[in-house]
Amino acid sequence: MKAPRVTLDQWRTLQAVVDHGGFAQAAEALHRSQSSVSYTVARMQEQLGVPLLRIDGRKAVLTEAGEVLLRRSRQLVKQASQLEDLAHQMEQGWEAEVRLVVDAAYPTARLVRALSAFMPQSRGCRVRLREEVLSGVEEVLREGTADLAITALNITGHLGSELSPVEFIAVAHPDHPLHRLGRTINFQDLETQMQVVTRDSGRLQPRDAGWLGAEQRWTVGSLATSATFVSSGLGFAWLPRHLIERELRDGLLKPLPLEQGGTRNPLFMLYSNQDKPLGPATQILVELIRTFDAAPLDAPFGAPQSPV
Repeated sequence: MKAPRVTLDQWRTLQAVVDHGGFAQAAEALHRSQSSVSYTVARMQEQLGVPLLRIDGRKAVLTEAGEVLLRRSRQLVKQASQLEDLAHQMEQGWEAEVRLVVDAAYPTARLVRALSAFMPQSRGCRVRLREEVLSGVEEVLREGTADLAITALNITGHLGSELSPVEFIAVAHPDHPLHRLGRTINFQDLETQMQVVTRDSGRLQPRDAGWLGAEQRWTVGSLATSATFVSSGLGFAWLPRHLIERELRDGLLKPLPLEQGGTRNPLFMLYSNQDKPLGPATQILVELIRTFDAAPLDAPFGAPQSPV
C-alpha cells in the first residue's frame, strides 16, 4: 500500500484556513505563523497536484476539487482523533471490547435496549455478543472467552447477580392430539407424544434439560426452530413466552392444560469473568443490563433512562 503524501496535520491546516476565513485567522487559531500556514497549504497542493484554494479578492476560496477533498478529509481527521482518544482511554484502563455470552432464551429486546443505551457511552468500545444454549454459556465463561455471561444455570464458583425470570410455557398446535383430549393433561399423556427439545450447545457436559422421556424426541439447534416445528403441529415443547407471543396471538400455538408444570420461570443470572477485573466500560454495561432487565418487555423503546 502506497504511503500517503499528505499528512493529517496538513489536512487540519487546510480546514483551519477555510473554517476561520483566511491564513491569518488560521495561524492565530493554530498558534502558528502565517508564513508557516501558507507554506503548509502550498506544499499540500504541490504534493496532491490539484489546486485546492483560489484567491478571490483578499479571501482564499476553495476550488471545486478542494471542496470535495476537504469534505472527505473532515471524516478522516475525525476518525484519527477518535483513534487517538481510544488509545488514551485504553491507557487509562478503558476496554477496547466487552465480550458478552447470553443464553438464547434470554429476551433479545432487553439486550437491544441495554446495548442501545451503551452505544453513546462506549467511547469506541465494541461489544462482541455470543448466543449459546444451557451449559454452552458456562463453558464459554470458564474458558475465559467472555467477560460477562447471562444464564439461568447456577455456575459453581461464581457469584452472580439476579436478573428477571423468563416464563416458559408448555405449548402445542391447537389441533395437536394433546389438545384434542379435551381435559387436563398429565405426565402419562405427555409420554405418549413427541417432544421437541433444544440442543444444549455445551461440548463437555451437555444436558437434556426439560426432556420428560417422551416416546419420541426431536432435538433441534435453536428455540426459533423449536417454535417453528411445534407451530406446524410437530410435537410439543416448553418455549419462552416472549419468543412465541405472535404465534399465541395468531392461534398457531396454544398452552397445554397440564395438571402441573405448565409454566416454568427460571431465574436468570448475570455473571462476570472471575479472572479479569471489570473495566469501566464493562461496569457501565453491567448497570445498563440490570436497568433494562427490570423494565417490562412491552415498555416503550428507550425506557427506562440509564442511571449512569
